[in-house]
Amino acid sequence: MKQEIEFEENCRMDDVPVSAVLTVQRRNKYGSVPGLDDNELADPDELERQVMLDEFGPVWIVPVKGGRSEVKPGWDEDSGINWGAFGTVDFDRYRGHFDRAIYKADKLKEELKDLVIRIAIVKARLPGRAKYVVLKYLRMGVIEMGHIVNADMLILARLYMRARRLRQEIWQLEEAGRARMIRRLERFWGD
Repeated sequence: MKQEIEFEENCRMDDVPVSAVLTVQRRNKYGSVPGLDDNELADPDELERQVMLDEFGPVWIVPVKGGRSEVKPGWDEDSGINWGAFGTVDFDRYRGHFDRAIYKADKLKEELKDLVIRIAIVKARLPGRAKYVVLKYLRMGVIEMGHIVNADMLILARLYMRARRLRQEIWQLEEAGRARMIRRLERFWGD
C-alpha cells in the first residue's frame, strides 16, 4: 500500500529537515571564536564580574564623601571591603572620636550644597541685576518677605535666607565641635 503525502501550498519547506542526518543548527547567541570550544571562552565567574561591572560600574564611580580618618580599609578584588587589620581595636583608636556636632554640620553642608544648586536654578530665571539689590535689602532688613511680589523673586529670597541660616548654623556647630576637641585634648595632655 502506497501512501501519498499531500502538502498544503502555504507550508514552508525550511522548517522540515531534508534528511534525518541533517539537523537545524542554531547560532550561539553570545558568539563564538573559531577554533575554540564555547566552554573555553570565558569562566562563568568572569562573565558575572563583567556583568556586575556593566550594571553597577556607574554607581561605583560616584564620588563618596570620605571619613575623617587617615586610615582607610582596603578593597579586595570583588569590590568588597578587605577589613584585615582595620577591624581591630587599633583601627578604632586611629579613627577618632565621633562628634555629633561635626556630623550634623557635615549633613547641613550637604543640604547647603543642594540649596545652592536650587538657588542657581531660580536665579537663572530672573533677568537683570535687580535681584541682587533685593537680596541685599532683604539681608540688611530694609525690606521683608511680604514686600516681594514676584513669585520667582520670592522663592529666591526664601532659598537665600535659608542658605544664610544654614551657613550660620554650620559655623556654630563646627565651633562647638572644635571647642569640645580642644577640651578633650587638654584633658588628655593634662594642661
